Amino acid sequence: MPTESSPVVGIAEETPRDTPVWVALGAVPHTIEYVEAGPWRTRVLQAGAGEPLVLLAGTGGHLEAYAHNIPALAEHYRVIAFDYPGHGYTTHATADLELPDYVDHLLGLLDALGIDKAHLSGESLGGWVAVKFAAAHPERTGRLVLNTPGGTMARPEVMERIRSLSQAAADDPSDERIRARLEWLMADPKTVTDELVAIRRTIYARPGFAGSMRHILCLQDPGVRRRNLVTDDELAAVPNGAMVVWTSDDPSGPAAAGMEMAEKIPGGRFTYIADAGHWPQWEQRETFNRLVLDFLGRRDVT
Repeated sequence: MPTESSPVVGIAEETPRDTPVWVALGAVPHTIEYVEAGPWRTRVLQAGAGEPLVLLAGTGGHLEAYAHNIPALAEHYRVIAFDYPGHGYTTHATADLELPDYVDHLLGLLDALGIDKAHLSGESLGGWVAVKFAAAHPERTGRLVLNTPGGTMARPEVMERIRSLSQAAADDPSDERIRARLEWLMADPKTVTDELVAIRRTIYARPGFAGSMRHILCLQDPGVRRRNLVTDDELAAVPNGAMVVWTSDDPSGPAAAGMEMAEKIPGGRFTYIADAGHWPQWEQRETFNRLVLDFLGRRDVT
Protein backbone atom coordinates (compact mmCIF):
# COMPACT_ATOMS: atom_id res chain seq x y z
CA MET A 1 0.00 0.00 0.00
CA PRO A 2 1.63 3.31 -1.00
CA THR A 3 2.30 5.79 1.75
CA GLU A 4 0.86 9.25 1.42
CA SER A 5 3.40 11.79 2.63
CA SER A 6 2.49 15.27 3.76
CA PRO A 7 4.81 18.24 3.31
CA VAL A 8 7.09 19.30 6.12
CA VAL A 9 5.13 21.41 8.56
CA GLY A 10 5.99 23.32 11.70
CA ILE A 11 4.46 26.73 11.49
CA ALA A 12 4.39 29.48 14.09
CA GLU A 13 2.12 28.64 16.98
CA GLU A 14 -1.05 30.65 17.54
CA THR A 15 -1.02 30.37 21.35
CA PRO A 16 1.86 31.13 23.73
CA ARG A 17 4.06 28.11 24.28
CA ASP A 18 4.13 28.79 28.02
CA THR A 19 0.34 28.77 28.47
CA PRO A 20 -0.26 26.89 31.74
CA VAL A 21 -1.75 23.43 31.47
CA TRP A 22 -4.79 24.22 33.57
CA VAL A 23 -5.35 27.52 31.81
CA ALA A 24 -5.55 25.60 28.53
CA LEU A 25 -7.87 22.99 30.02
CA GLY A 26 -9.94 25.58 31.84
CA ALA A 27 -11.29 26.79 28.51
CA VAL A 28 -13.21 23.57 27.87
CA PRO A 29 -15.77 21.77 30.04
CA HIS A 30 -14.23 18.52 31.23
CA THR A 31 -14.38 15.95 33.99
CA ILE A 32 -11.65 14.11 35.85
CA GLU A 33 -12.61 10.94 37.65
CA TYR A 34 -11.21 7.60 38.74
CA VAL A 35 -12.57 4.61 36.83
CA GLU A 36 -12.12 0.98 37.80
CA ALA A 37 -10.66 -0.84 34.77
CA GLY A 38 -9.80 -4.36 35.85
CA PRO A 39 -7.55 -4.09 38.91
CA TRP A 40 -6.54 -0.53 38.06
CA ARG A 41 -8.04 2.59 39.63
CA THR A 42 -7.51 4.74 36.56
CA ARG A 43 -7.41 8.54 36.36
CA VAL A 44 -9.47 9.65 33.35
CA LEU A 45 -10.17 13.05 31.83
CA GLN A 46 -13.09 13.44 29.42
CA ALA A 47 -14.15 16.42 27.33
CA GLY A 48 -16.37 17.04 24.32
CA ALA A 49 -18.93 14.87 22.57
CA GLY A 50 -19.18 12.75 19.44
CA GLU A 51 -17.05 9.87 18.25
CA PRO A 52 -14.63 8.78 21.00
CA LEU A 53 -10.96 9.71 20.61
CA VAL A 54 -8.57 8.22 23.16
CA LEU A 55 -5.22 9.94 23.83
CA LEU A 56 -2.37 7.70 24.98
CA ALA A 57 0.82 9.18 26.44
CA GLY A 58 4.38 7.82 26.49
CA THR A 59 6.51 5.88 28.96
CA GLY A 60 6.40 7.46 32.40
CA GLY A 61 3.89 10.01 31.14
CA HIS A 62 0.48 11.24 32.23
CA LEU A 63 -2.61 12.79 30.71
CA GLU A 64 -1.31 16.36 31.06
CA ALA A 65 0.95 15.66 28.07
CA TYR A 66 -2.14 16.36 25.92
CA ALA A 67 -3.36 19.45 27.77
CA HIS A 68 -2.81 21.71 24.77
CA ASN A 69 -4.62 19.37 22.38
CA ILE A 70 -7.73 18.47 24.34
CA PRO A 71 -9.59 21.80 23.85
CA ALA A 72 -9.23 21.76 20.06
CA LEU A 73 -9.97 18.04 19.70
CA ALA A 74 -12.95 18.22 22.07
CA GLU A 75 -14.69 20.63 19.70
CA HIS A 76 -15.25 17.64 17.41
CA TYR A 77 -14.81 14.45 19.47
CA ARG A 78 -15.46 12.88 22.83
CA VAL A 79 -11.89 13.03 24.06
CA ILE A 80 -10.60 10.60 26.67
CA ALA A 81 -7.13 11.03 28.18
CA PHE A 82 -5.96 8.73 30.96
CA ASP A 83 -3.01 7.51 33.01
CA TYR A 84 -1.79 3.99 32.25
CA PRO A 85 -1.32 1.35 34.93
CA GLY A 86 1.73 2.28 36.97
CA HIS A 87 1.68 5.83 35.55
CA GLY A 88 0.43 9.18 36.76
CA TYR A 89 -2.21 8.85 39.46
CA THR A 90 -3.40 5.42 38.40
CA THR A 91 -2.62 2.46 40.69
CA HIS A 92 1.09 1.73 41.03
CA ALA A 93 2.50 -1.30 39.26
CA THR A 94 3.70 -4.16 41.45
CA ALA A 95 4.81 -6.40 38.57
CA ASP A 96 6.36 -5.76 35.17
CA LEU A 97 4.01 -4.27 32.57
CA GLU A 98 4.28 -5.55 29.01
CA LEU A 99 2.19 -4.67 25.98
CA PRO A 100 -0.61 -7.22 26.64
CA ASP A 101 -1.13 -5.54 30.02
CA TYR A 102 -1.61 -2.13 28.43
CA VAL A 103 -3.90 -3.54 25.74
CA ASP A 104 -6.03 -5.36 28.31
CA HIS A 105 -6.25 -2.21 30.40
CA LEU A 106 -7.37 -0.12 27.43
CA LEU A 107 -10.02 -2.69 26.56
CA GLY A 108 -11.25 -2.70 30.16
CA LEU A 109 -11.33 1.09 30.22
CA LEU A 110 -13.39 1.30 27.02
CA ASP A 111 -15.80 -1.25 28.50
CA ALA A 112 -16.04 0.70 31.76
CA LEU A 113 -16.81 3.90 29.84
CA GLY A 114 -19.39 2.21 27.62
CA ILE A 115 -17.38 2.81 24.43
CA ASP A 116 -17.80 0.28 21.65
CA LYS A 117 -15.27 1.78 19.22
CA ALA A 118 -12.73 4.60 19.41
CA HIS A 119 -10.08 6.42 17.44
CA LEU A 120 -6.68 6.14 19.14
CA SER A 121 -3.97 8.80 19.20
CA GLY A 122 -0.82 7.49 20.84
CA GLU A 123 2.56 9.08 21.47
CA SER A 124 5.65 6.84 21.86
CA LEU A 125 4.47 3.96 24.09
CA GLY A 126 0.95 5.12 23.29
CA GLY A 127 1.46 4.48 19.59
CA TRP A 128 2.85 1.05 20.40
CA VAL A 129 -0.24 0.25 22.49
CA ALA A 130 -2.54 1.62 19.79
CA VAL A 131 -1.14 -0.68 17.09
CA LYS A 132 -1.25 -3.74 19.35
CA PHE A 133 -4.81 -2.89 20.39
CA ALA A 134 -5.94 -2.34 16.78
CA ALA A 135 -4.51 -5.69 15.68
CA ALA A 136 -6.07 -7.54 18.60
CA HIS A 137 -9.42 -5.72 18.59
CA PRO A 138 -10.09 -4.34 15.10
CA GLU A 139 -13.83 -4.19 15.73
CA ARG A 140 -13.18 -1.73 18.62
CA THR A 141 -10.75 0.48 16.70
CA GLY A 142 -11.32 3.49 14.47
CA ARG A 143 -8.40 5.39 12.97
CA LEU A 144 -4.95 5.61 14.51
CA VAL A 145 -2.68 8.60 14.98
CA LEU A 146 0.77 7.22 15.77
CA ASN A 147 2.82 10.06 17.14
CA THR A 148 6.58 9.27 17.22
CA PRO A 149 5.44 5.71 17.99
CA GLY A 150 7.46 3.04 19.72
CA GLY A 151 7.33 -0.65 19.11
CA THR A 152 9.33 -1.19 15.93
CA MET A 153 12.85 -0.37 17.12
CA ALA A 154 15.17 -1.70 19.81
CA ARG A 155 18.09 0.72 19.83
CA PRO A 156 20.27 -0.02 22.87
CA GLU A 157 21.52 3.53 23.31
CA VAL A 158 17.97 4.94 23.29
CA MET A 159 16.65 2.26 25.64
CA GLU A 160 19.46 2.90 28.11
CA ARG A 161 18.89 6.65 27.94
CA ILE A 162 15.17 6.25 28.66
CA ARG A 163 15.89 3.85 31.50
CA SER A 164 18.58 5.95 33.16
CA LEU A 165 16.81 9.30 32.90
CA SER A 166 13.40 7.93 33.94
CA GLN A 167 14.57 5.89 36.92
CA ALA A 168 16.83 8.68 38.14
CA ALA A 169 13.88 11.08 38.04
CA ALA A 170 11.68 8.64 39.96
CA ASP A 171 14.35 7.79 42.53
CA ASP A 172 15.21 11.46 43.12
CA PRO A 173 12.34 13.63 41.86
CA SER A 174 14.28 16.87 42.03
CA ASP A 175 13.66 19.74 39.64
CA GLU A 176 17.00 19.01 37.99
CA ARG A 177 16.35 15.32 37.29
CA ILE A 178 12.73 15.83 36.24
CA ARG A 179 13.75 18.63 33.91
CA ALA A 180 16.54 16.51 32.39
CA ARG A 181 14.04 13.74 31.58
CA LEU A 182 11.57 16.18 30.00
CA GLU A 183 14.17 18.16 28.06
CA TRP A 184 15.38 14.94 26.43
CA LEU A 185 11.95 14.78 24.78
CA MET A 186 12.01 18.24 23.27
CA ALA A 187 13.63 19.98 20.33
CA ASP A 188 13.66 23.22 22.34
CA PRO A 189 14.37 22.81 26.08
CA LYS A 190 12.59 26.11 26.71
CA THR A 191 9.28 24.35 26.06
CA VAL A 192 9.75 22.50 29.36
CA THR A 193 7.93 24.92 31.64
CA ASP A 194 8.29 25.17 35.39
CA GLU A 195 4.67 24.05 35.63
CA LEU A 196 5.29 20.88 33.60
CA VAL A 197 8.26 20.07 35.84
CA ALA A 198 6.09 20.62 38.93
CA ILE A 199 3.31 18.37 37.58
CA ARG A 200 5.70 15.52 36.90
CA ARG A 201 7.70 16.02 40.08
CA THR A 202 4.51 15.75 42.15
CA ILE A 203 3.59 12.48 40.41
CA TYR A 204 7.06 11.00 40.68
CA ALA A 205 7.35 11.94 44.35
CA ARG A 206 4.30 9.86 45.30
CA PRO A 207 5.20 7.07 47.76
CA GLY A 208 5.85 3.88 45.83
CA PHE A 209 6.26 5.49 42.42
CA ALA A 210 9.97 4.68 42.14
CA GLY A 211 9.13 0.97 42.39
CA SER A 212 6.35 1.37 39.86
CA MET A 213 8.81 2.98 37.45
CA ARG A 214 11.05 -0.09 37.59
CA HIS A 215 8.12 -2.20 36.41
CA ILE A 216 7.26 0.32 33.68
CA LEU A 217 10.84 0.28 32.41
CA CYS A 218 10.95 -3.46 31.80
CA LEU A 219 10.28 -2.62 28.13
CA GLN A 220 13.74 -1.07 27.97
CA ASP A 221 15.27 -4.51 28.64
CA PRO A 222 16.37 -5.94 25.27
CA GLY A 223 14.83 -9.37 25.79
CA VAL A 224 11.52 -8.07 27.07
CA ARG A 225 11.36 -5.49 24.32
CA ARG A 226 12.00 -8.01 21.55
CA ARG A 227 9.06 -10.20 22.53
CA ASN A 228 6.78 -7.15 22.60
CA LEU A 229 7.79 -5.50 19.32
CA VAL A 230 5.13 -4.74 16.72
CA THR A 231 5.12 -7.30 13.95
CA ASP A 232 4.49 -6.76 10.25
CA ASP A 233 1.34 -8.86 10.58
CA GLU A 234 0.05 -6.52 13.29
CA LEU A 235 0.73 -3.46 11.15
CA ALA A 236 -1.08 -5.13 8.25
CA ALA A 237 -4.05 -5.82 10.56
CA VAL A 238 -4.67 -2.14 11.42
CA PRO A 239 -8.27 -1.86 10.20
CA ASN A 240 -9.02 1.75 9.30
CA GLY A 241 -5.79 3.46 8.37
CA ALA A 242 -3.23 5.38 10.39
CA MET A 243 -1.31 8.62 10.28
CA VAL A 244 2.29 8.17 11.43
CA VAL A 245 3.74 11.44 12.72
CA TRP A 246 7.51 11.90 12.90
CA THR A 247 9.57 14.97 13.71
CA SER A 248 12.80 16.74 12.89
CA ASP A 249 14.36 16.19 16.33
CA ASP A 250 12.93 12.95 17.63
CA PRO A 251 15.49 11.30 19.95
CA SER A 252 14.07 7.79 19.57
CA GLY A 253 15.05 7.19 15.96
CA PRO A 254 15.06 8.45 12.37
CA ALA A 255 12.05 9.50 10.34
CA ALA A 256 12.71 6.53 8.05
CA ALA A 257 11.36 4.30 10.81
CA GLY A 258 8.05 6.14 10.72
CA MET A 259 7.91 6.03 6.94
CA GLU A 260 8.48 2.28 6.94
CA MET A 261 5.76 1.85 9.55
CA ALA A 262 3.27 3.84 7.48
CA GLU A 263 4.09 1.82 4.37
CA LYS A 264 3.14 -1.41 6.14
CA ILE A 265 -0.26 -0.17 7.32
CA PRO A 266 -3.15 -0.37 4.86
CA GLY A 267 -4.19 3.22 4.28
CA GLY A 268 -1.01 4.43 6.00
CA ARG A 269 -0.08 8.10 5.81
CA PHE A 270 3.25 9.62 6.86
CA THR A 271 3.47 13.18 8.18
CA TYR A 272 6.60 15.08 9.21
CA ILE A 273 6.62 17.98 11.67
CA ALA A 274 9.61 20.30 11.87
CA ASP A 275 10.94 21.98 15.01
CA ALA A 276 9.69 19.31 17.39
CA GLY A 277 11.09 16.37 19.31
CA HIS A 278 9.26 13.43 20.87
CA TRP A 279 6.27 15.57 21.91
CA PRO A 280 5.07 17.38 18.76
CA GLN A 281 1.65 17.58 20.39
CA TRP A 282 3.27 19.89 22.96
CA GLU A 283 5.92 21.77 20.98
CA GLN A 284 3.92 22.23 17.77
CA ARG A 285 0.45 21.98 19.22
CA GLU A 286 -1.49 24.02 16.65
CA THR A 287 0.08 22.11 13.78
CA PHE A 288 -0.49 18.77 15.49
CA ASN A 289 -4.13 19.56 16.25
CA ARG A 290 -4.87 20.55 12.66
CA LEU A 291 -3.19 17.43 11.29
CA VAL A 292 -5.12 15.13 13.62
CA LEU A 293 -8.46 16.77 12.88
CA ASP A 294 -7.77 16.67 9.15
CA PHE A 295 -6.83 12.98 9.24
CA LEU A 296 -9.67 11.82 11.45
CA GLY A 297 -12.15 13.69 9.29
CA ARG A 298 -11.02 11.96 6.10
CA ARG A 299 -13.38 9.50 4.47
CA ASP A 300 -10.98 7.97 1.92
CA VAL A 301 -8.84 5.91 4.30
CA THR A 302 -9.95 2.27 4.23
